Amino acid sequence: MPHDTSLIGTVVAGLGVAFLLGALAHRLKISPIAGYLLAGVVVGPFTPGFVADTGLALQLAEIGVILLMFGVGLHFSLKDLLSVRGIAVPGAIGQMAVATALGMMLGLWMGWSVEGSAVFGLALSVASTVVLLRALQARDMVETEKGRIAVGWLIVEDLAMVLALVLLPAMFGGRGDGGASTGLLQSAAIVLVKVVGFVAFMLIVARRILPWILHWVAHSGSRELFRLAVLAIALGVAFGAAVVFDVSFALGAFFAGMILGETQLSRRAAEETLPLRDAFAVLFFVSVGMLFDPRVLVEQPGPVIATVAIIVFGKSIAAYAIVRAFGHPNQTAMTVAVSLAQIGEFSFILAGLGVALKAMPEEARDLILAGSILSILFNPILFTLAVKRVRADAPTETPAAEDEVPAPCNAGVVLIGYGRVGSHIGGMICGRGEGLTVIEDQKDMAAAAEKAGATVIVGDATKESVLRRAQLDIAQTLLIAIPEGAEAGAIVRRARAINPKLVIVARAHSDEEVNDLVRHGADHVVMAERETASRMAERAMLARA
Repeated sequence: MPHDTSLIGTVVAGLGVAFLLGALAHRLKISPIAGYLLAGVVVGPFTPGFVADTGLALQLAEIGVILLMFGVGLHFSLKDLLSVRGIAVPGAIGQMAVATALGMMLGLWMGWSVEGSAVFGLALSVASTVVLLRALQARDMVETEKGRIAVGWLIVEDLAMVLALVLLPAMFGGRGDGGASTGLLQSAAIVLVKVVGFVAFMLIVARRILPWILHWVAHSGSRELFRLAVLAIALGVAFGAAVVFDVSFALGAFFAGMILGETQLSRRAAEETLPLRDAFAVLFFVSVGMLFDPRVLVEQPGPVIATVAIIVFGKSIAAYAIVRAFGHPNQTAMTVAVSLAQIGEFSFILAGLGVALKAMPEEARDLILAGSILSILFNPILFTLAVKRVRADAPTETPAAEDEVPAPCNAGVVLIGYGRVGSHIGGMICGRGEGLTVIEDQKDMAAAAEKAGATVIVGDATKESVLRRAQLDIAQTLLIAIPEGAEAGAIVRRARAINPKLVIVARAHSDEEVNDLVRHGADHVVMAERETASRMAERAMLARA
C-alpha cells in the first residue's frame, strides 16, 4: 500500500474480530467480554496470522477509559463523592495493603527481591476502571449506594497509583544515591501539590468555564457542534490533566464529567458520547487480549493460579471484610467485593515501569497479564453469582440498609421524564392530590418532582429493572414525556411486555416517531406540532365566530 494503514488495520481487525467472537459468546449465553478478550489473543503477536499494532491498540483503549470515566462523572456529583469518603478512603487503602502483602509473599516465595515483590503486589491491588464500570452499568448500579462506594473506591485507587507511578522512578532510579530519600520526599510533595492544584483548578476555574461553553454551543442549535464540544471537553481535560498536573487520564475525565453533570445538558452529553464510549471500551478488552501470551498457562500453571487467587479471592475477601466492618449490609459488601476482583490498565502500566526500572523481573509482568485476562474473564460470572446470593439473602437484611429506592405510594400513574413537558404534567396531577410516580435520571429534575409531591425513582427508564421498580405491572397509565423518540420506543416495548393492559401515552416530534411508537404498543401519541396547530386553528375559528 502507498501509505501506512496500521491504525486502520488495528481498528478494523479489533472491532471486526471482537464482533464475531462477542456475538458467539452472546449466543452461548456467556459474557461478550470473553469474546472481546479472545479477539485480542487472535489478532495479538502470540498467535499466527494477522498481528495488530499493540501500541496503537493500547492508545485507543485509553480513549475508551477516558470516555467511560467522563460518562460516569456526568451521573456523579461532588456530593456523591464526598458522601462515600468515609468508607472509600480507608477501604481502598486497606484493601490495597492486603493485596500488596499477598503479592509480596508470592514474589518472595518465587525468589524475587523485596522491591520486585512489592511492585508485583501493588500491581495486583488496583482494579480496572473499564471492567468495574461496565459491570455496574450493565446492572444499573452506578447511582446506587453500592455503585457510589465502588466508584469512590476506584477514585482513591487511581490517586494511589498516580502517586506510585511518580515515586517509583525516584525510588529505583536513585539506588545507591545518598540523597534518594530526600528526592523521594520531594517527589511525593510535588505529586500532592499537583493533585491539589488539579482539583482546585477544576472546582474553581473549570466549573465556571466548561458549563458556559456547553450552553453556548447548545444554543447554537447545531447537534454536530454540540457532540464535538462534548468530546473535545472530555478528551481535552483528560489530556491536559495528564500533561499539566501529572494525574491519570481517567481522573481528569471523571472530574470533567462531574462538573458538566451539574448542568441541565448532562443527559444530552451522555447520549452523544455513548456510541463512541461503547466502541472504545471494546477496544480496551481487545488490547488486553493482545498482551496475553497463552504459553504462560503451560509454563507456569502454579504461579498463575496463585496470582489469580490473590486477585479474585484475596482482594475480594479483604474488601468484603472492610465494608462489613464499617457497618454496611451484605448486599453492599458483596457488590463492592466482586467489583474489585480483577485488574487492568494501571496494573499494565505499573508492570511495564517496574520492568523498565529493573525493579521487577519480566516473569512477574507475564503473571500480571495472565492474572488480568483471567480475572476479567471470571468477573461477569462472579457478579452473577453475587447477585443471586444477594437476592437470596435480601429478606434477612434490614430494610433501611437497602439502596434508597422508594416504593411507589400510588402506582396508578407513572410519568417518565420531568423536563419542560413532564414538569407541567406532574404539576397538574400532583396539584389535584393524585398519586404519581416519576422516573427521572437527572438528579435536579428528580428533586423538583419530589418537591412537587411525586414519588421519584432515579434511574434510566429504558432499563426493565427500573420500570419494574415503578410497579408498572399494577399501574393503570404510563405517560412518556421524554423528547427522545428512540428511547421512548424502547420504553413502550418493555412496558407493554410488563403490563399488556397498561394505557400508554407518549409524545413525538415527527410522523415517523408517531408510527414507530404506535407500532411498539403506544395507545395514544401526542405530536407537539399537530396539537399546537389544532389549538391555534381552534382559537382562530372562535375569534371569527
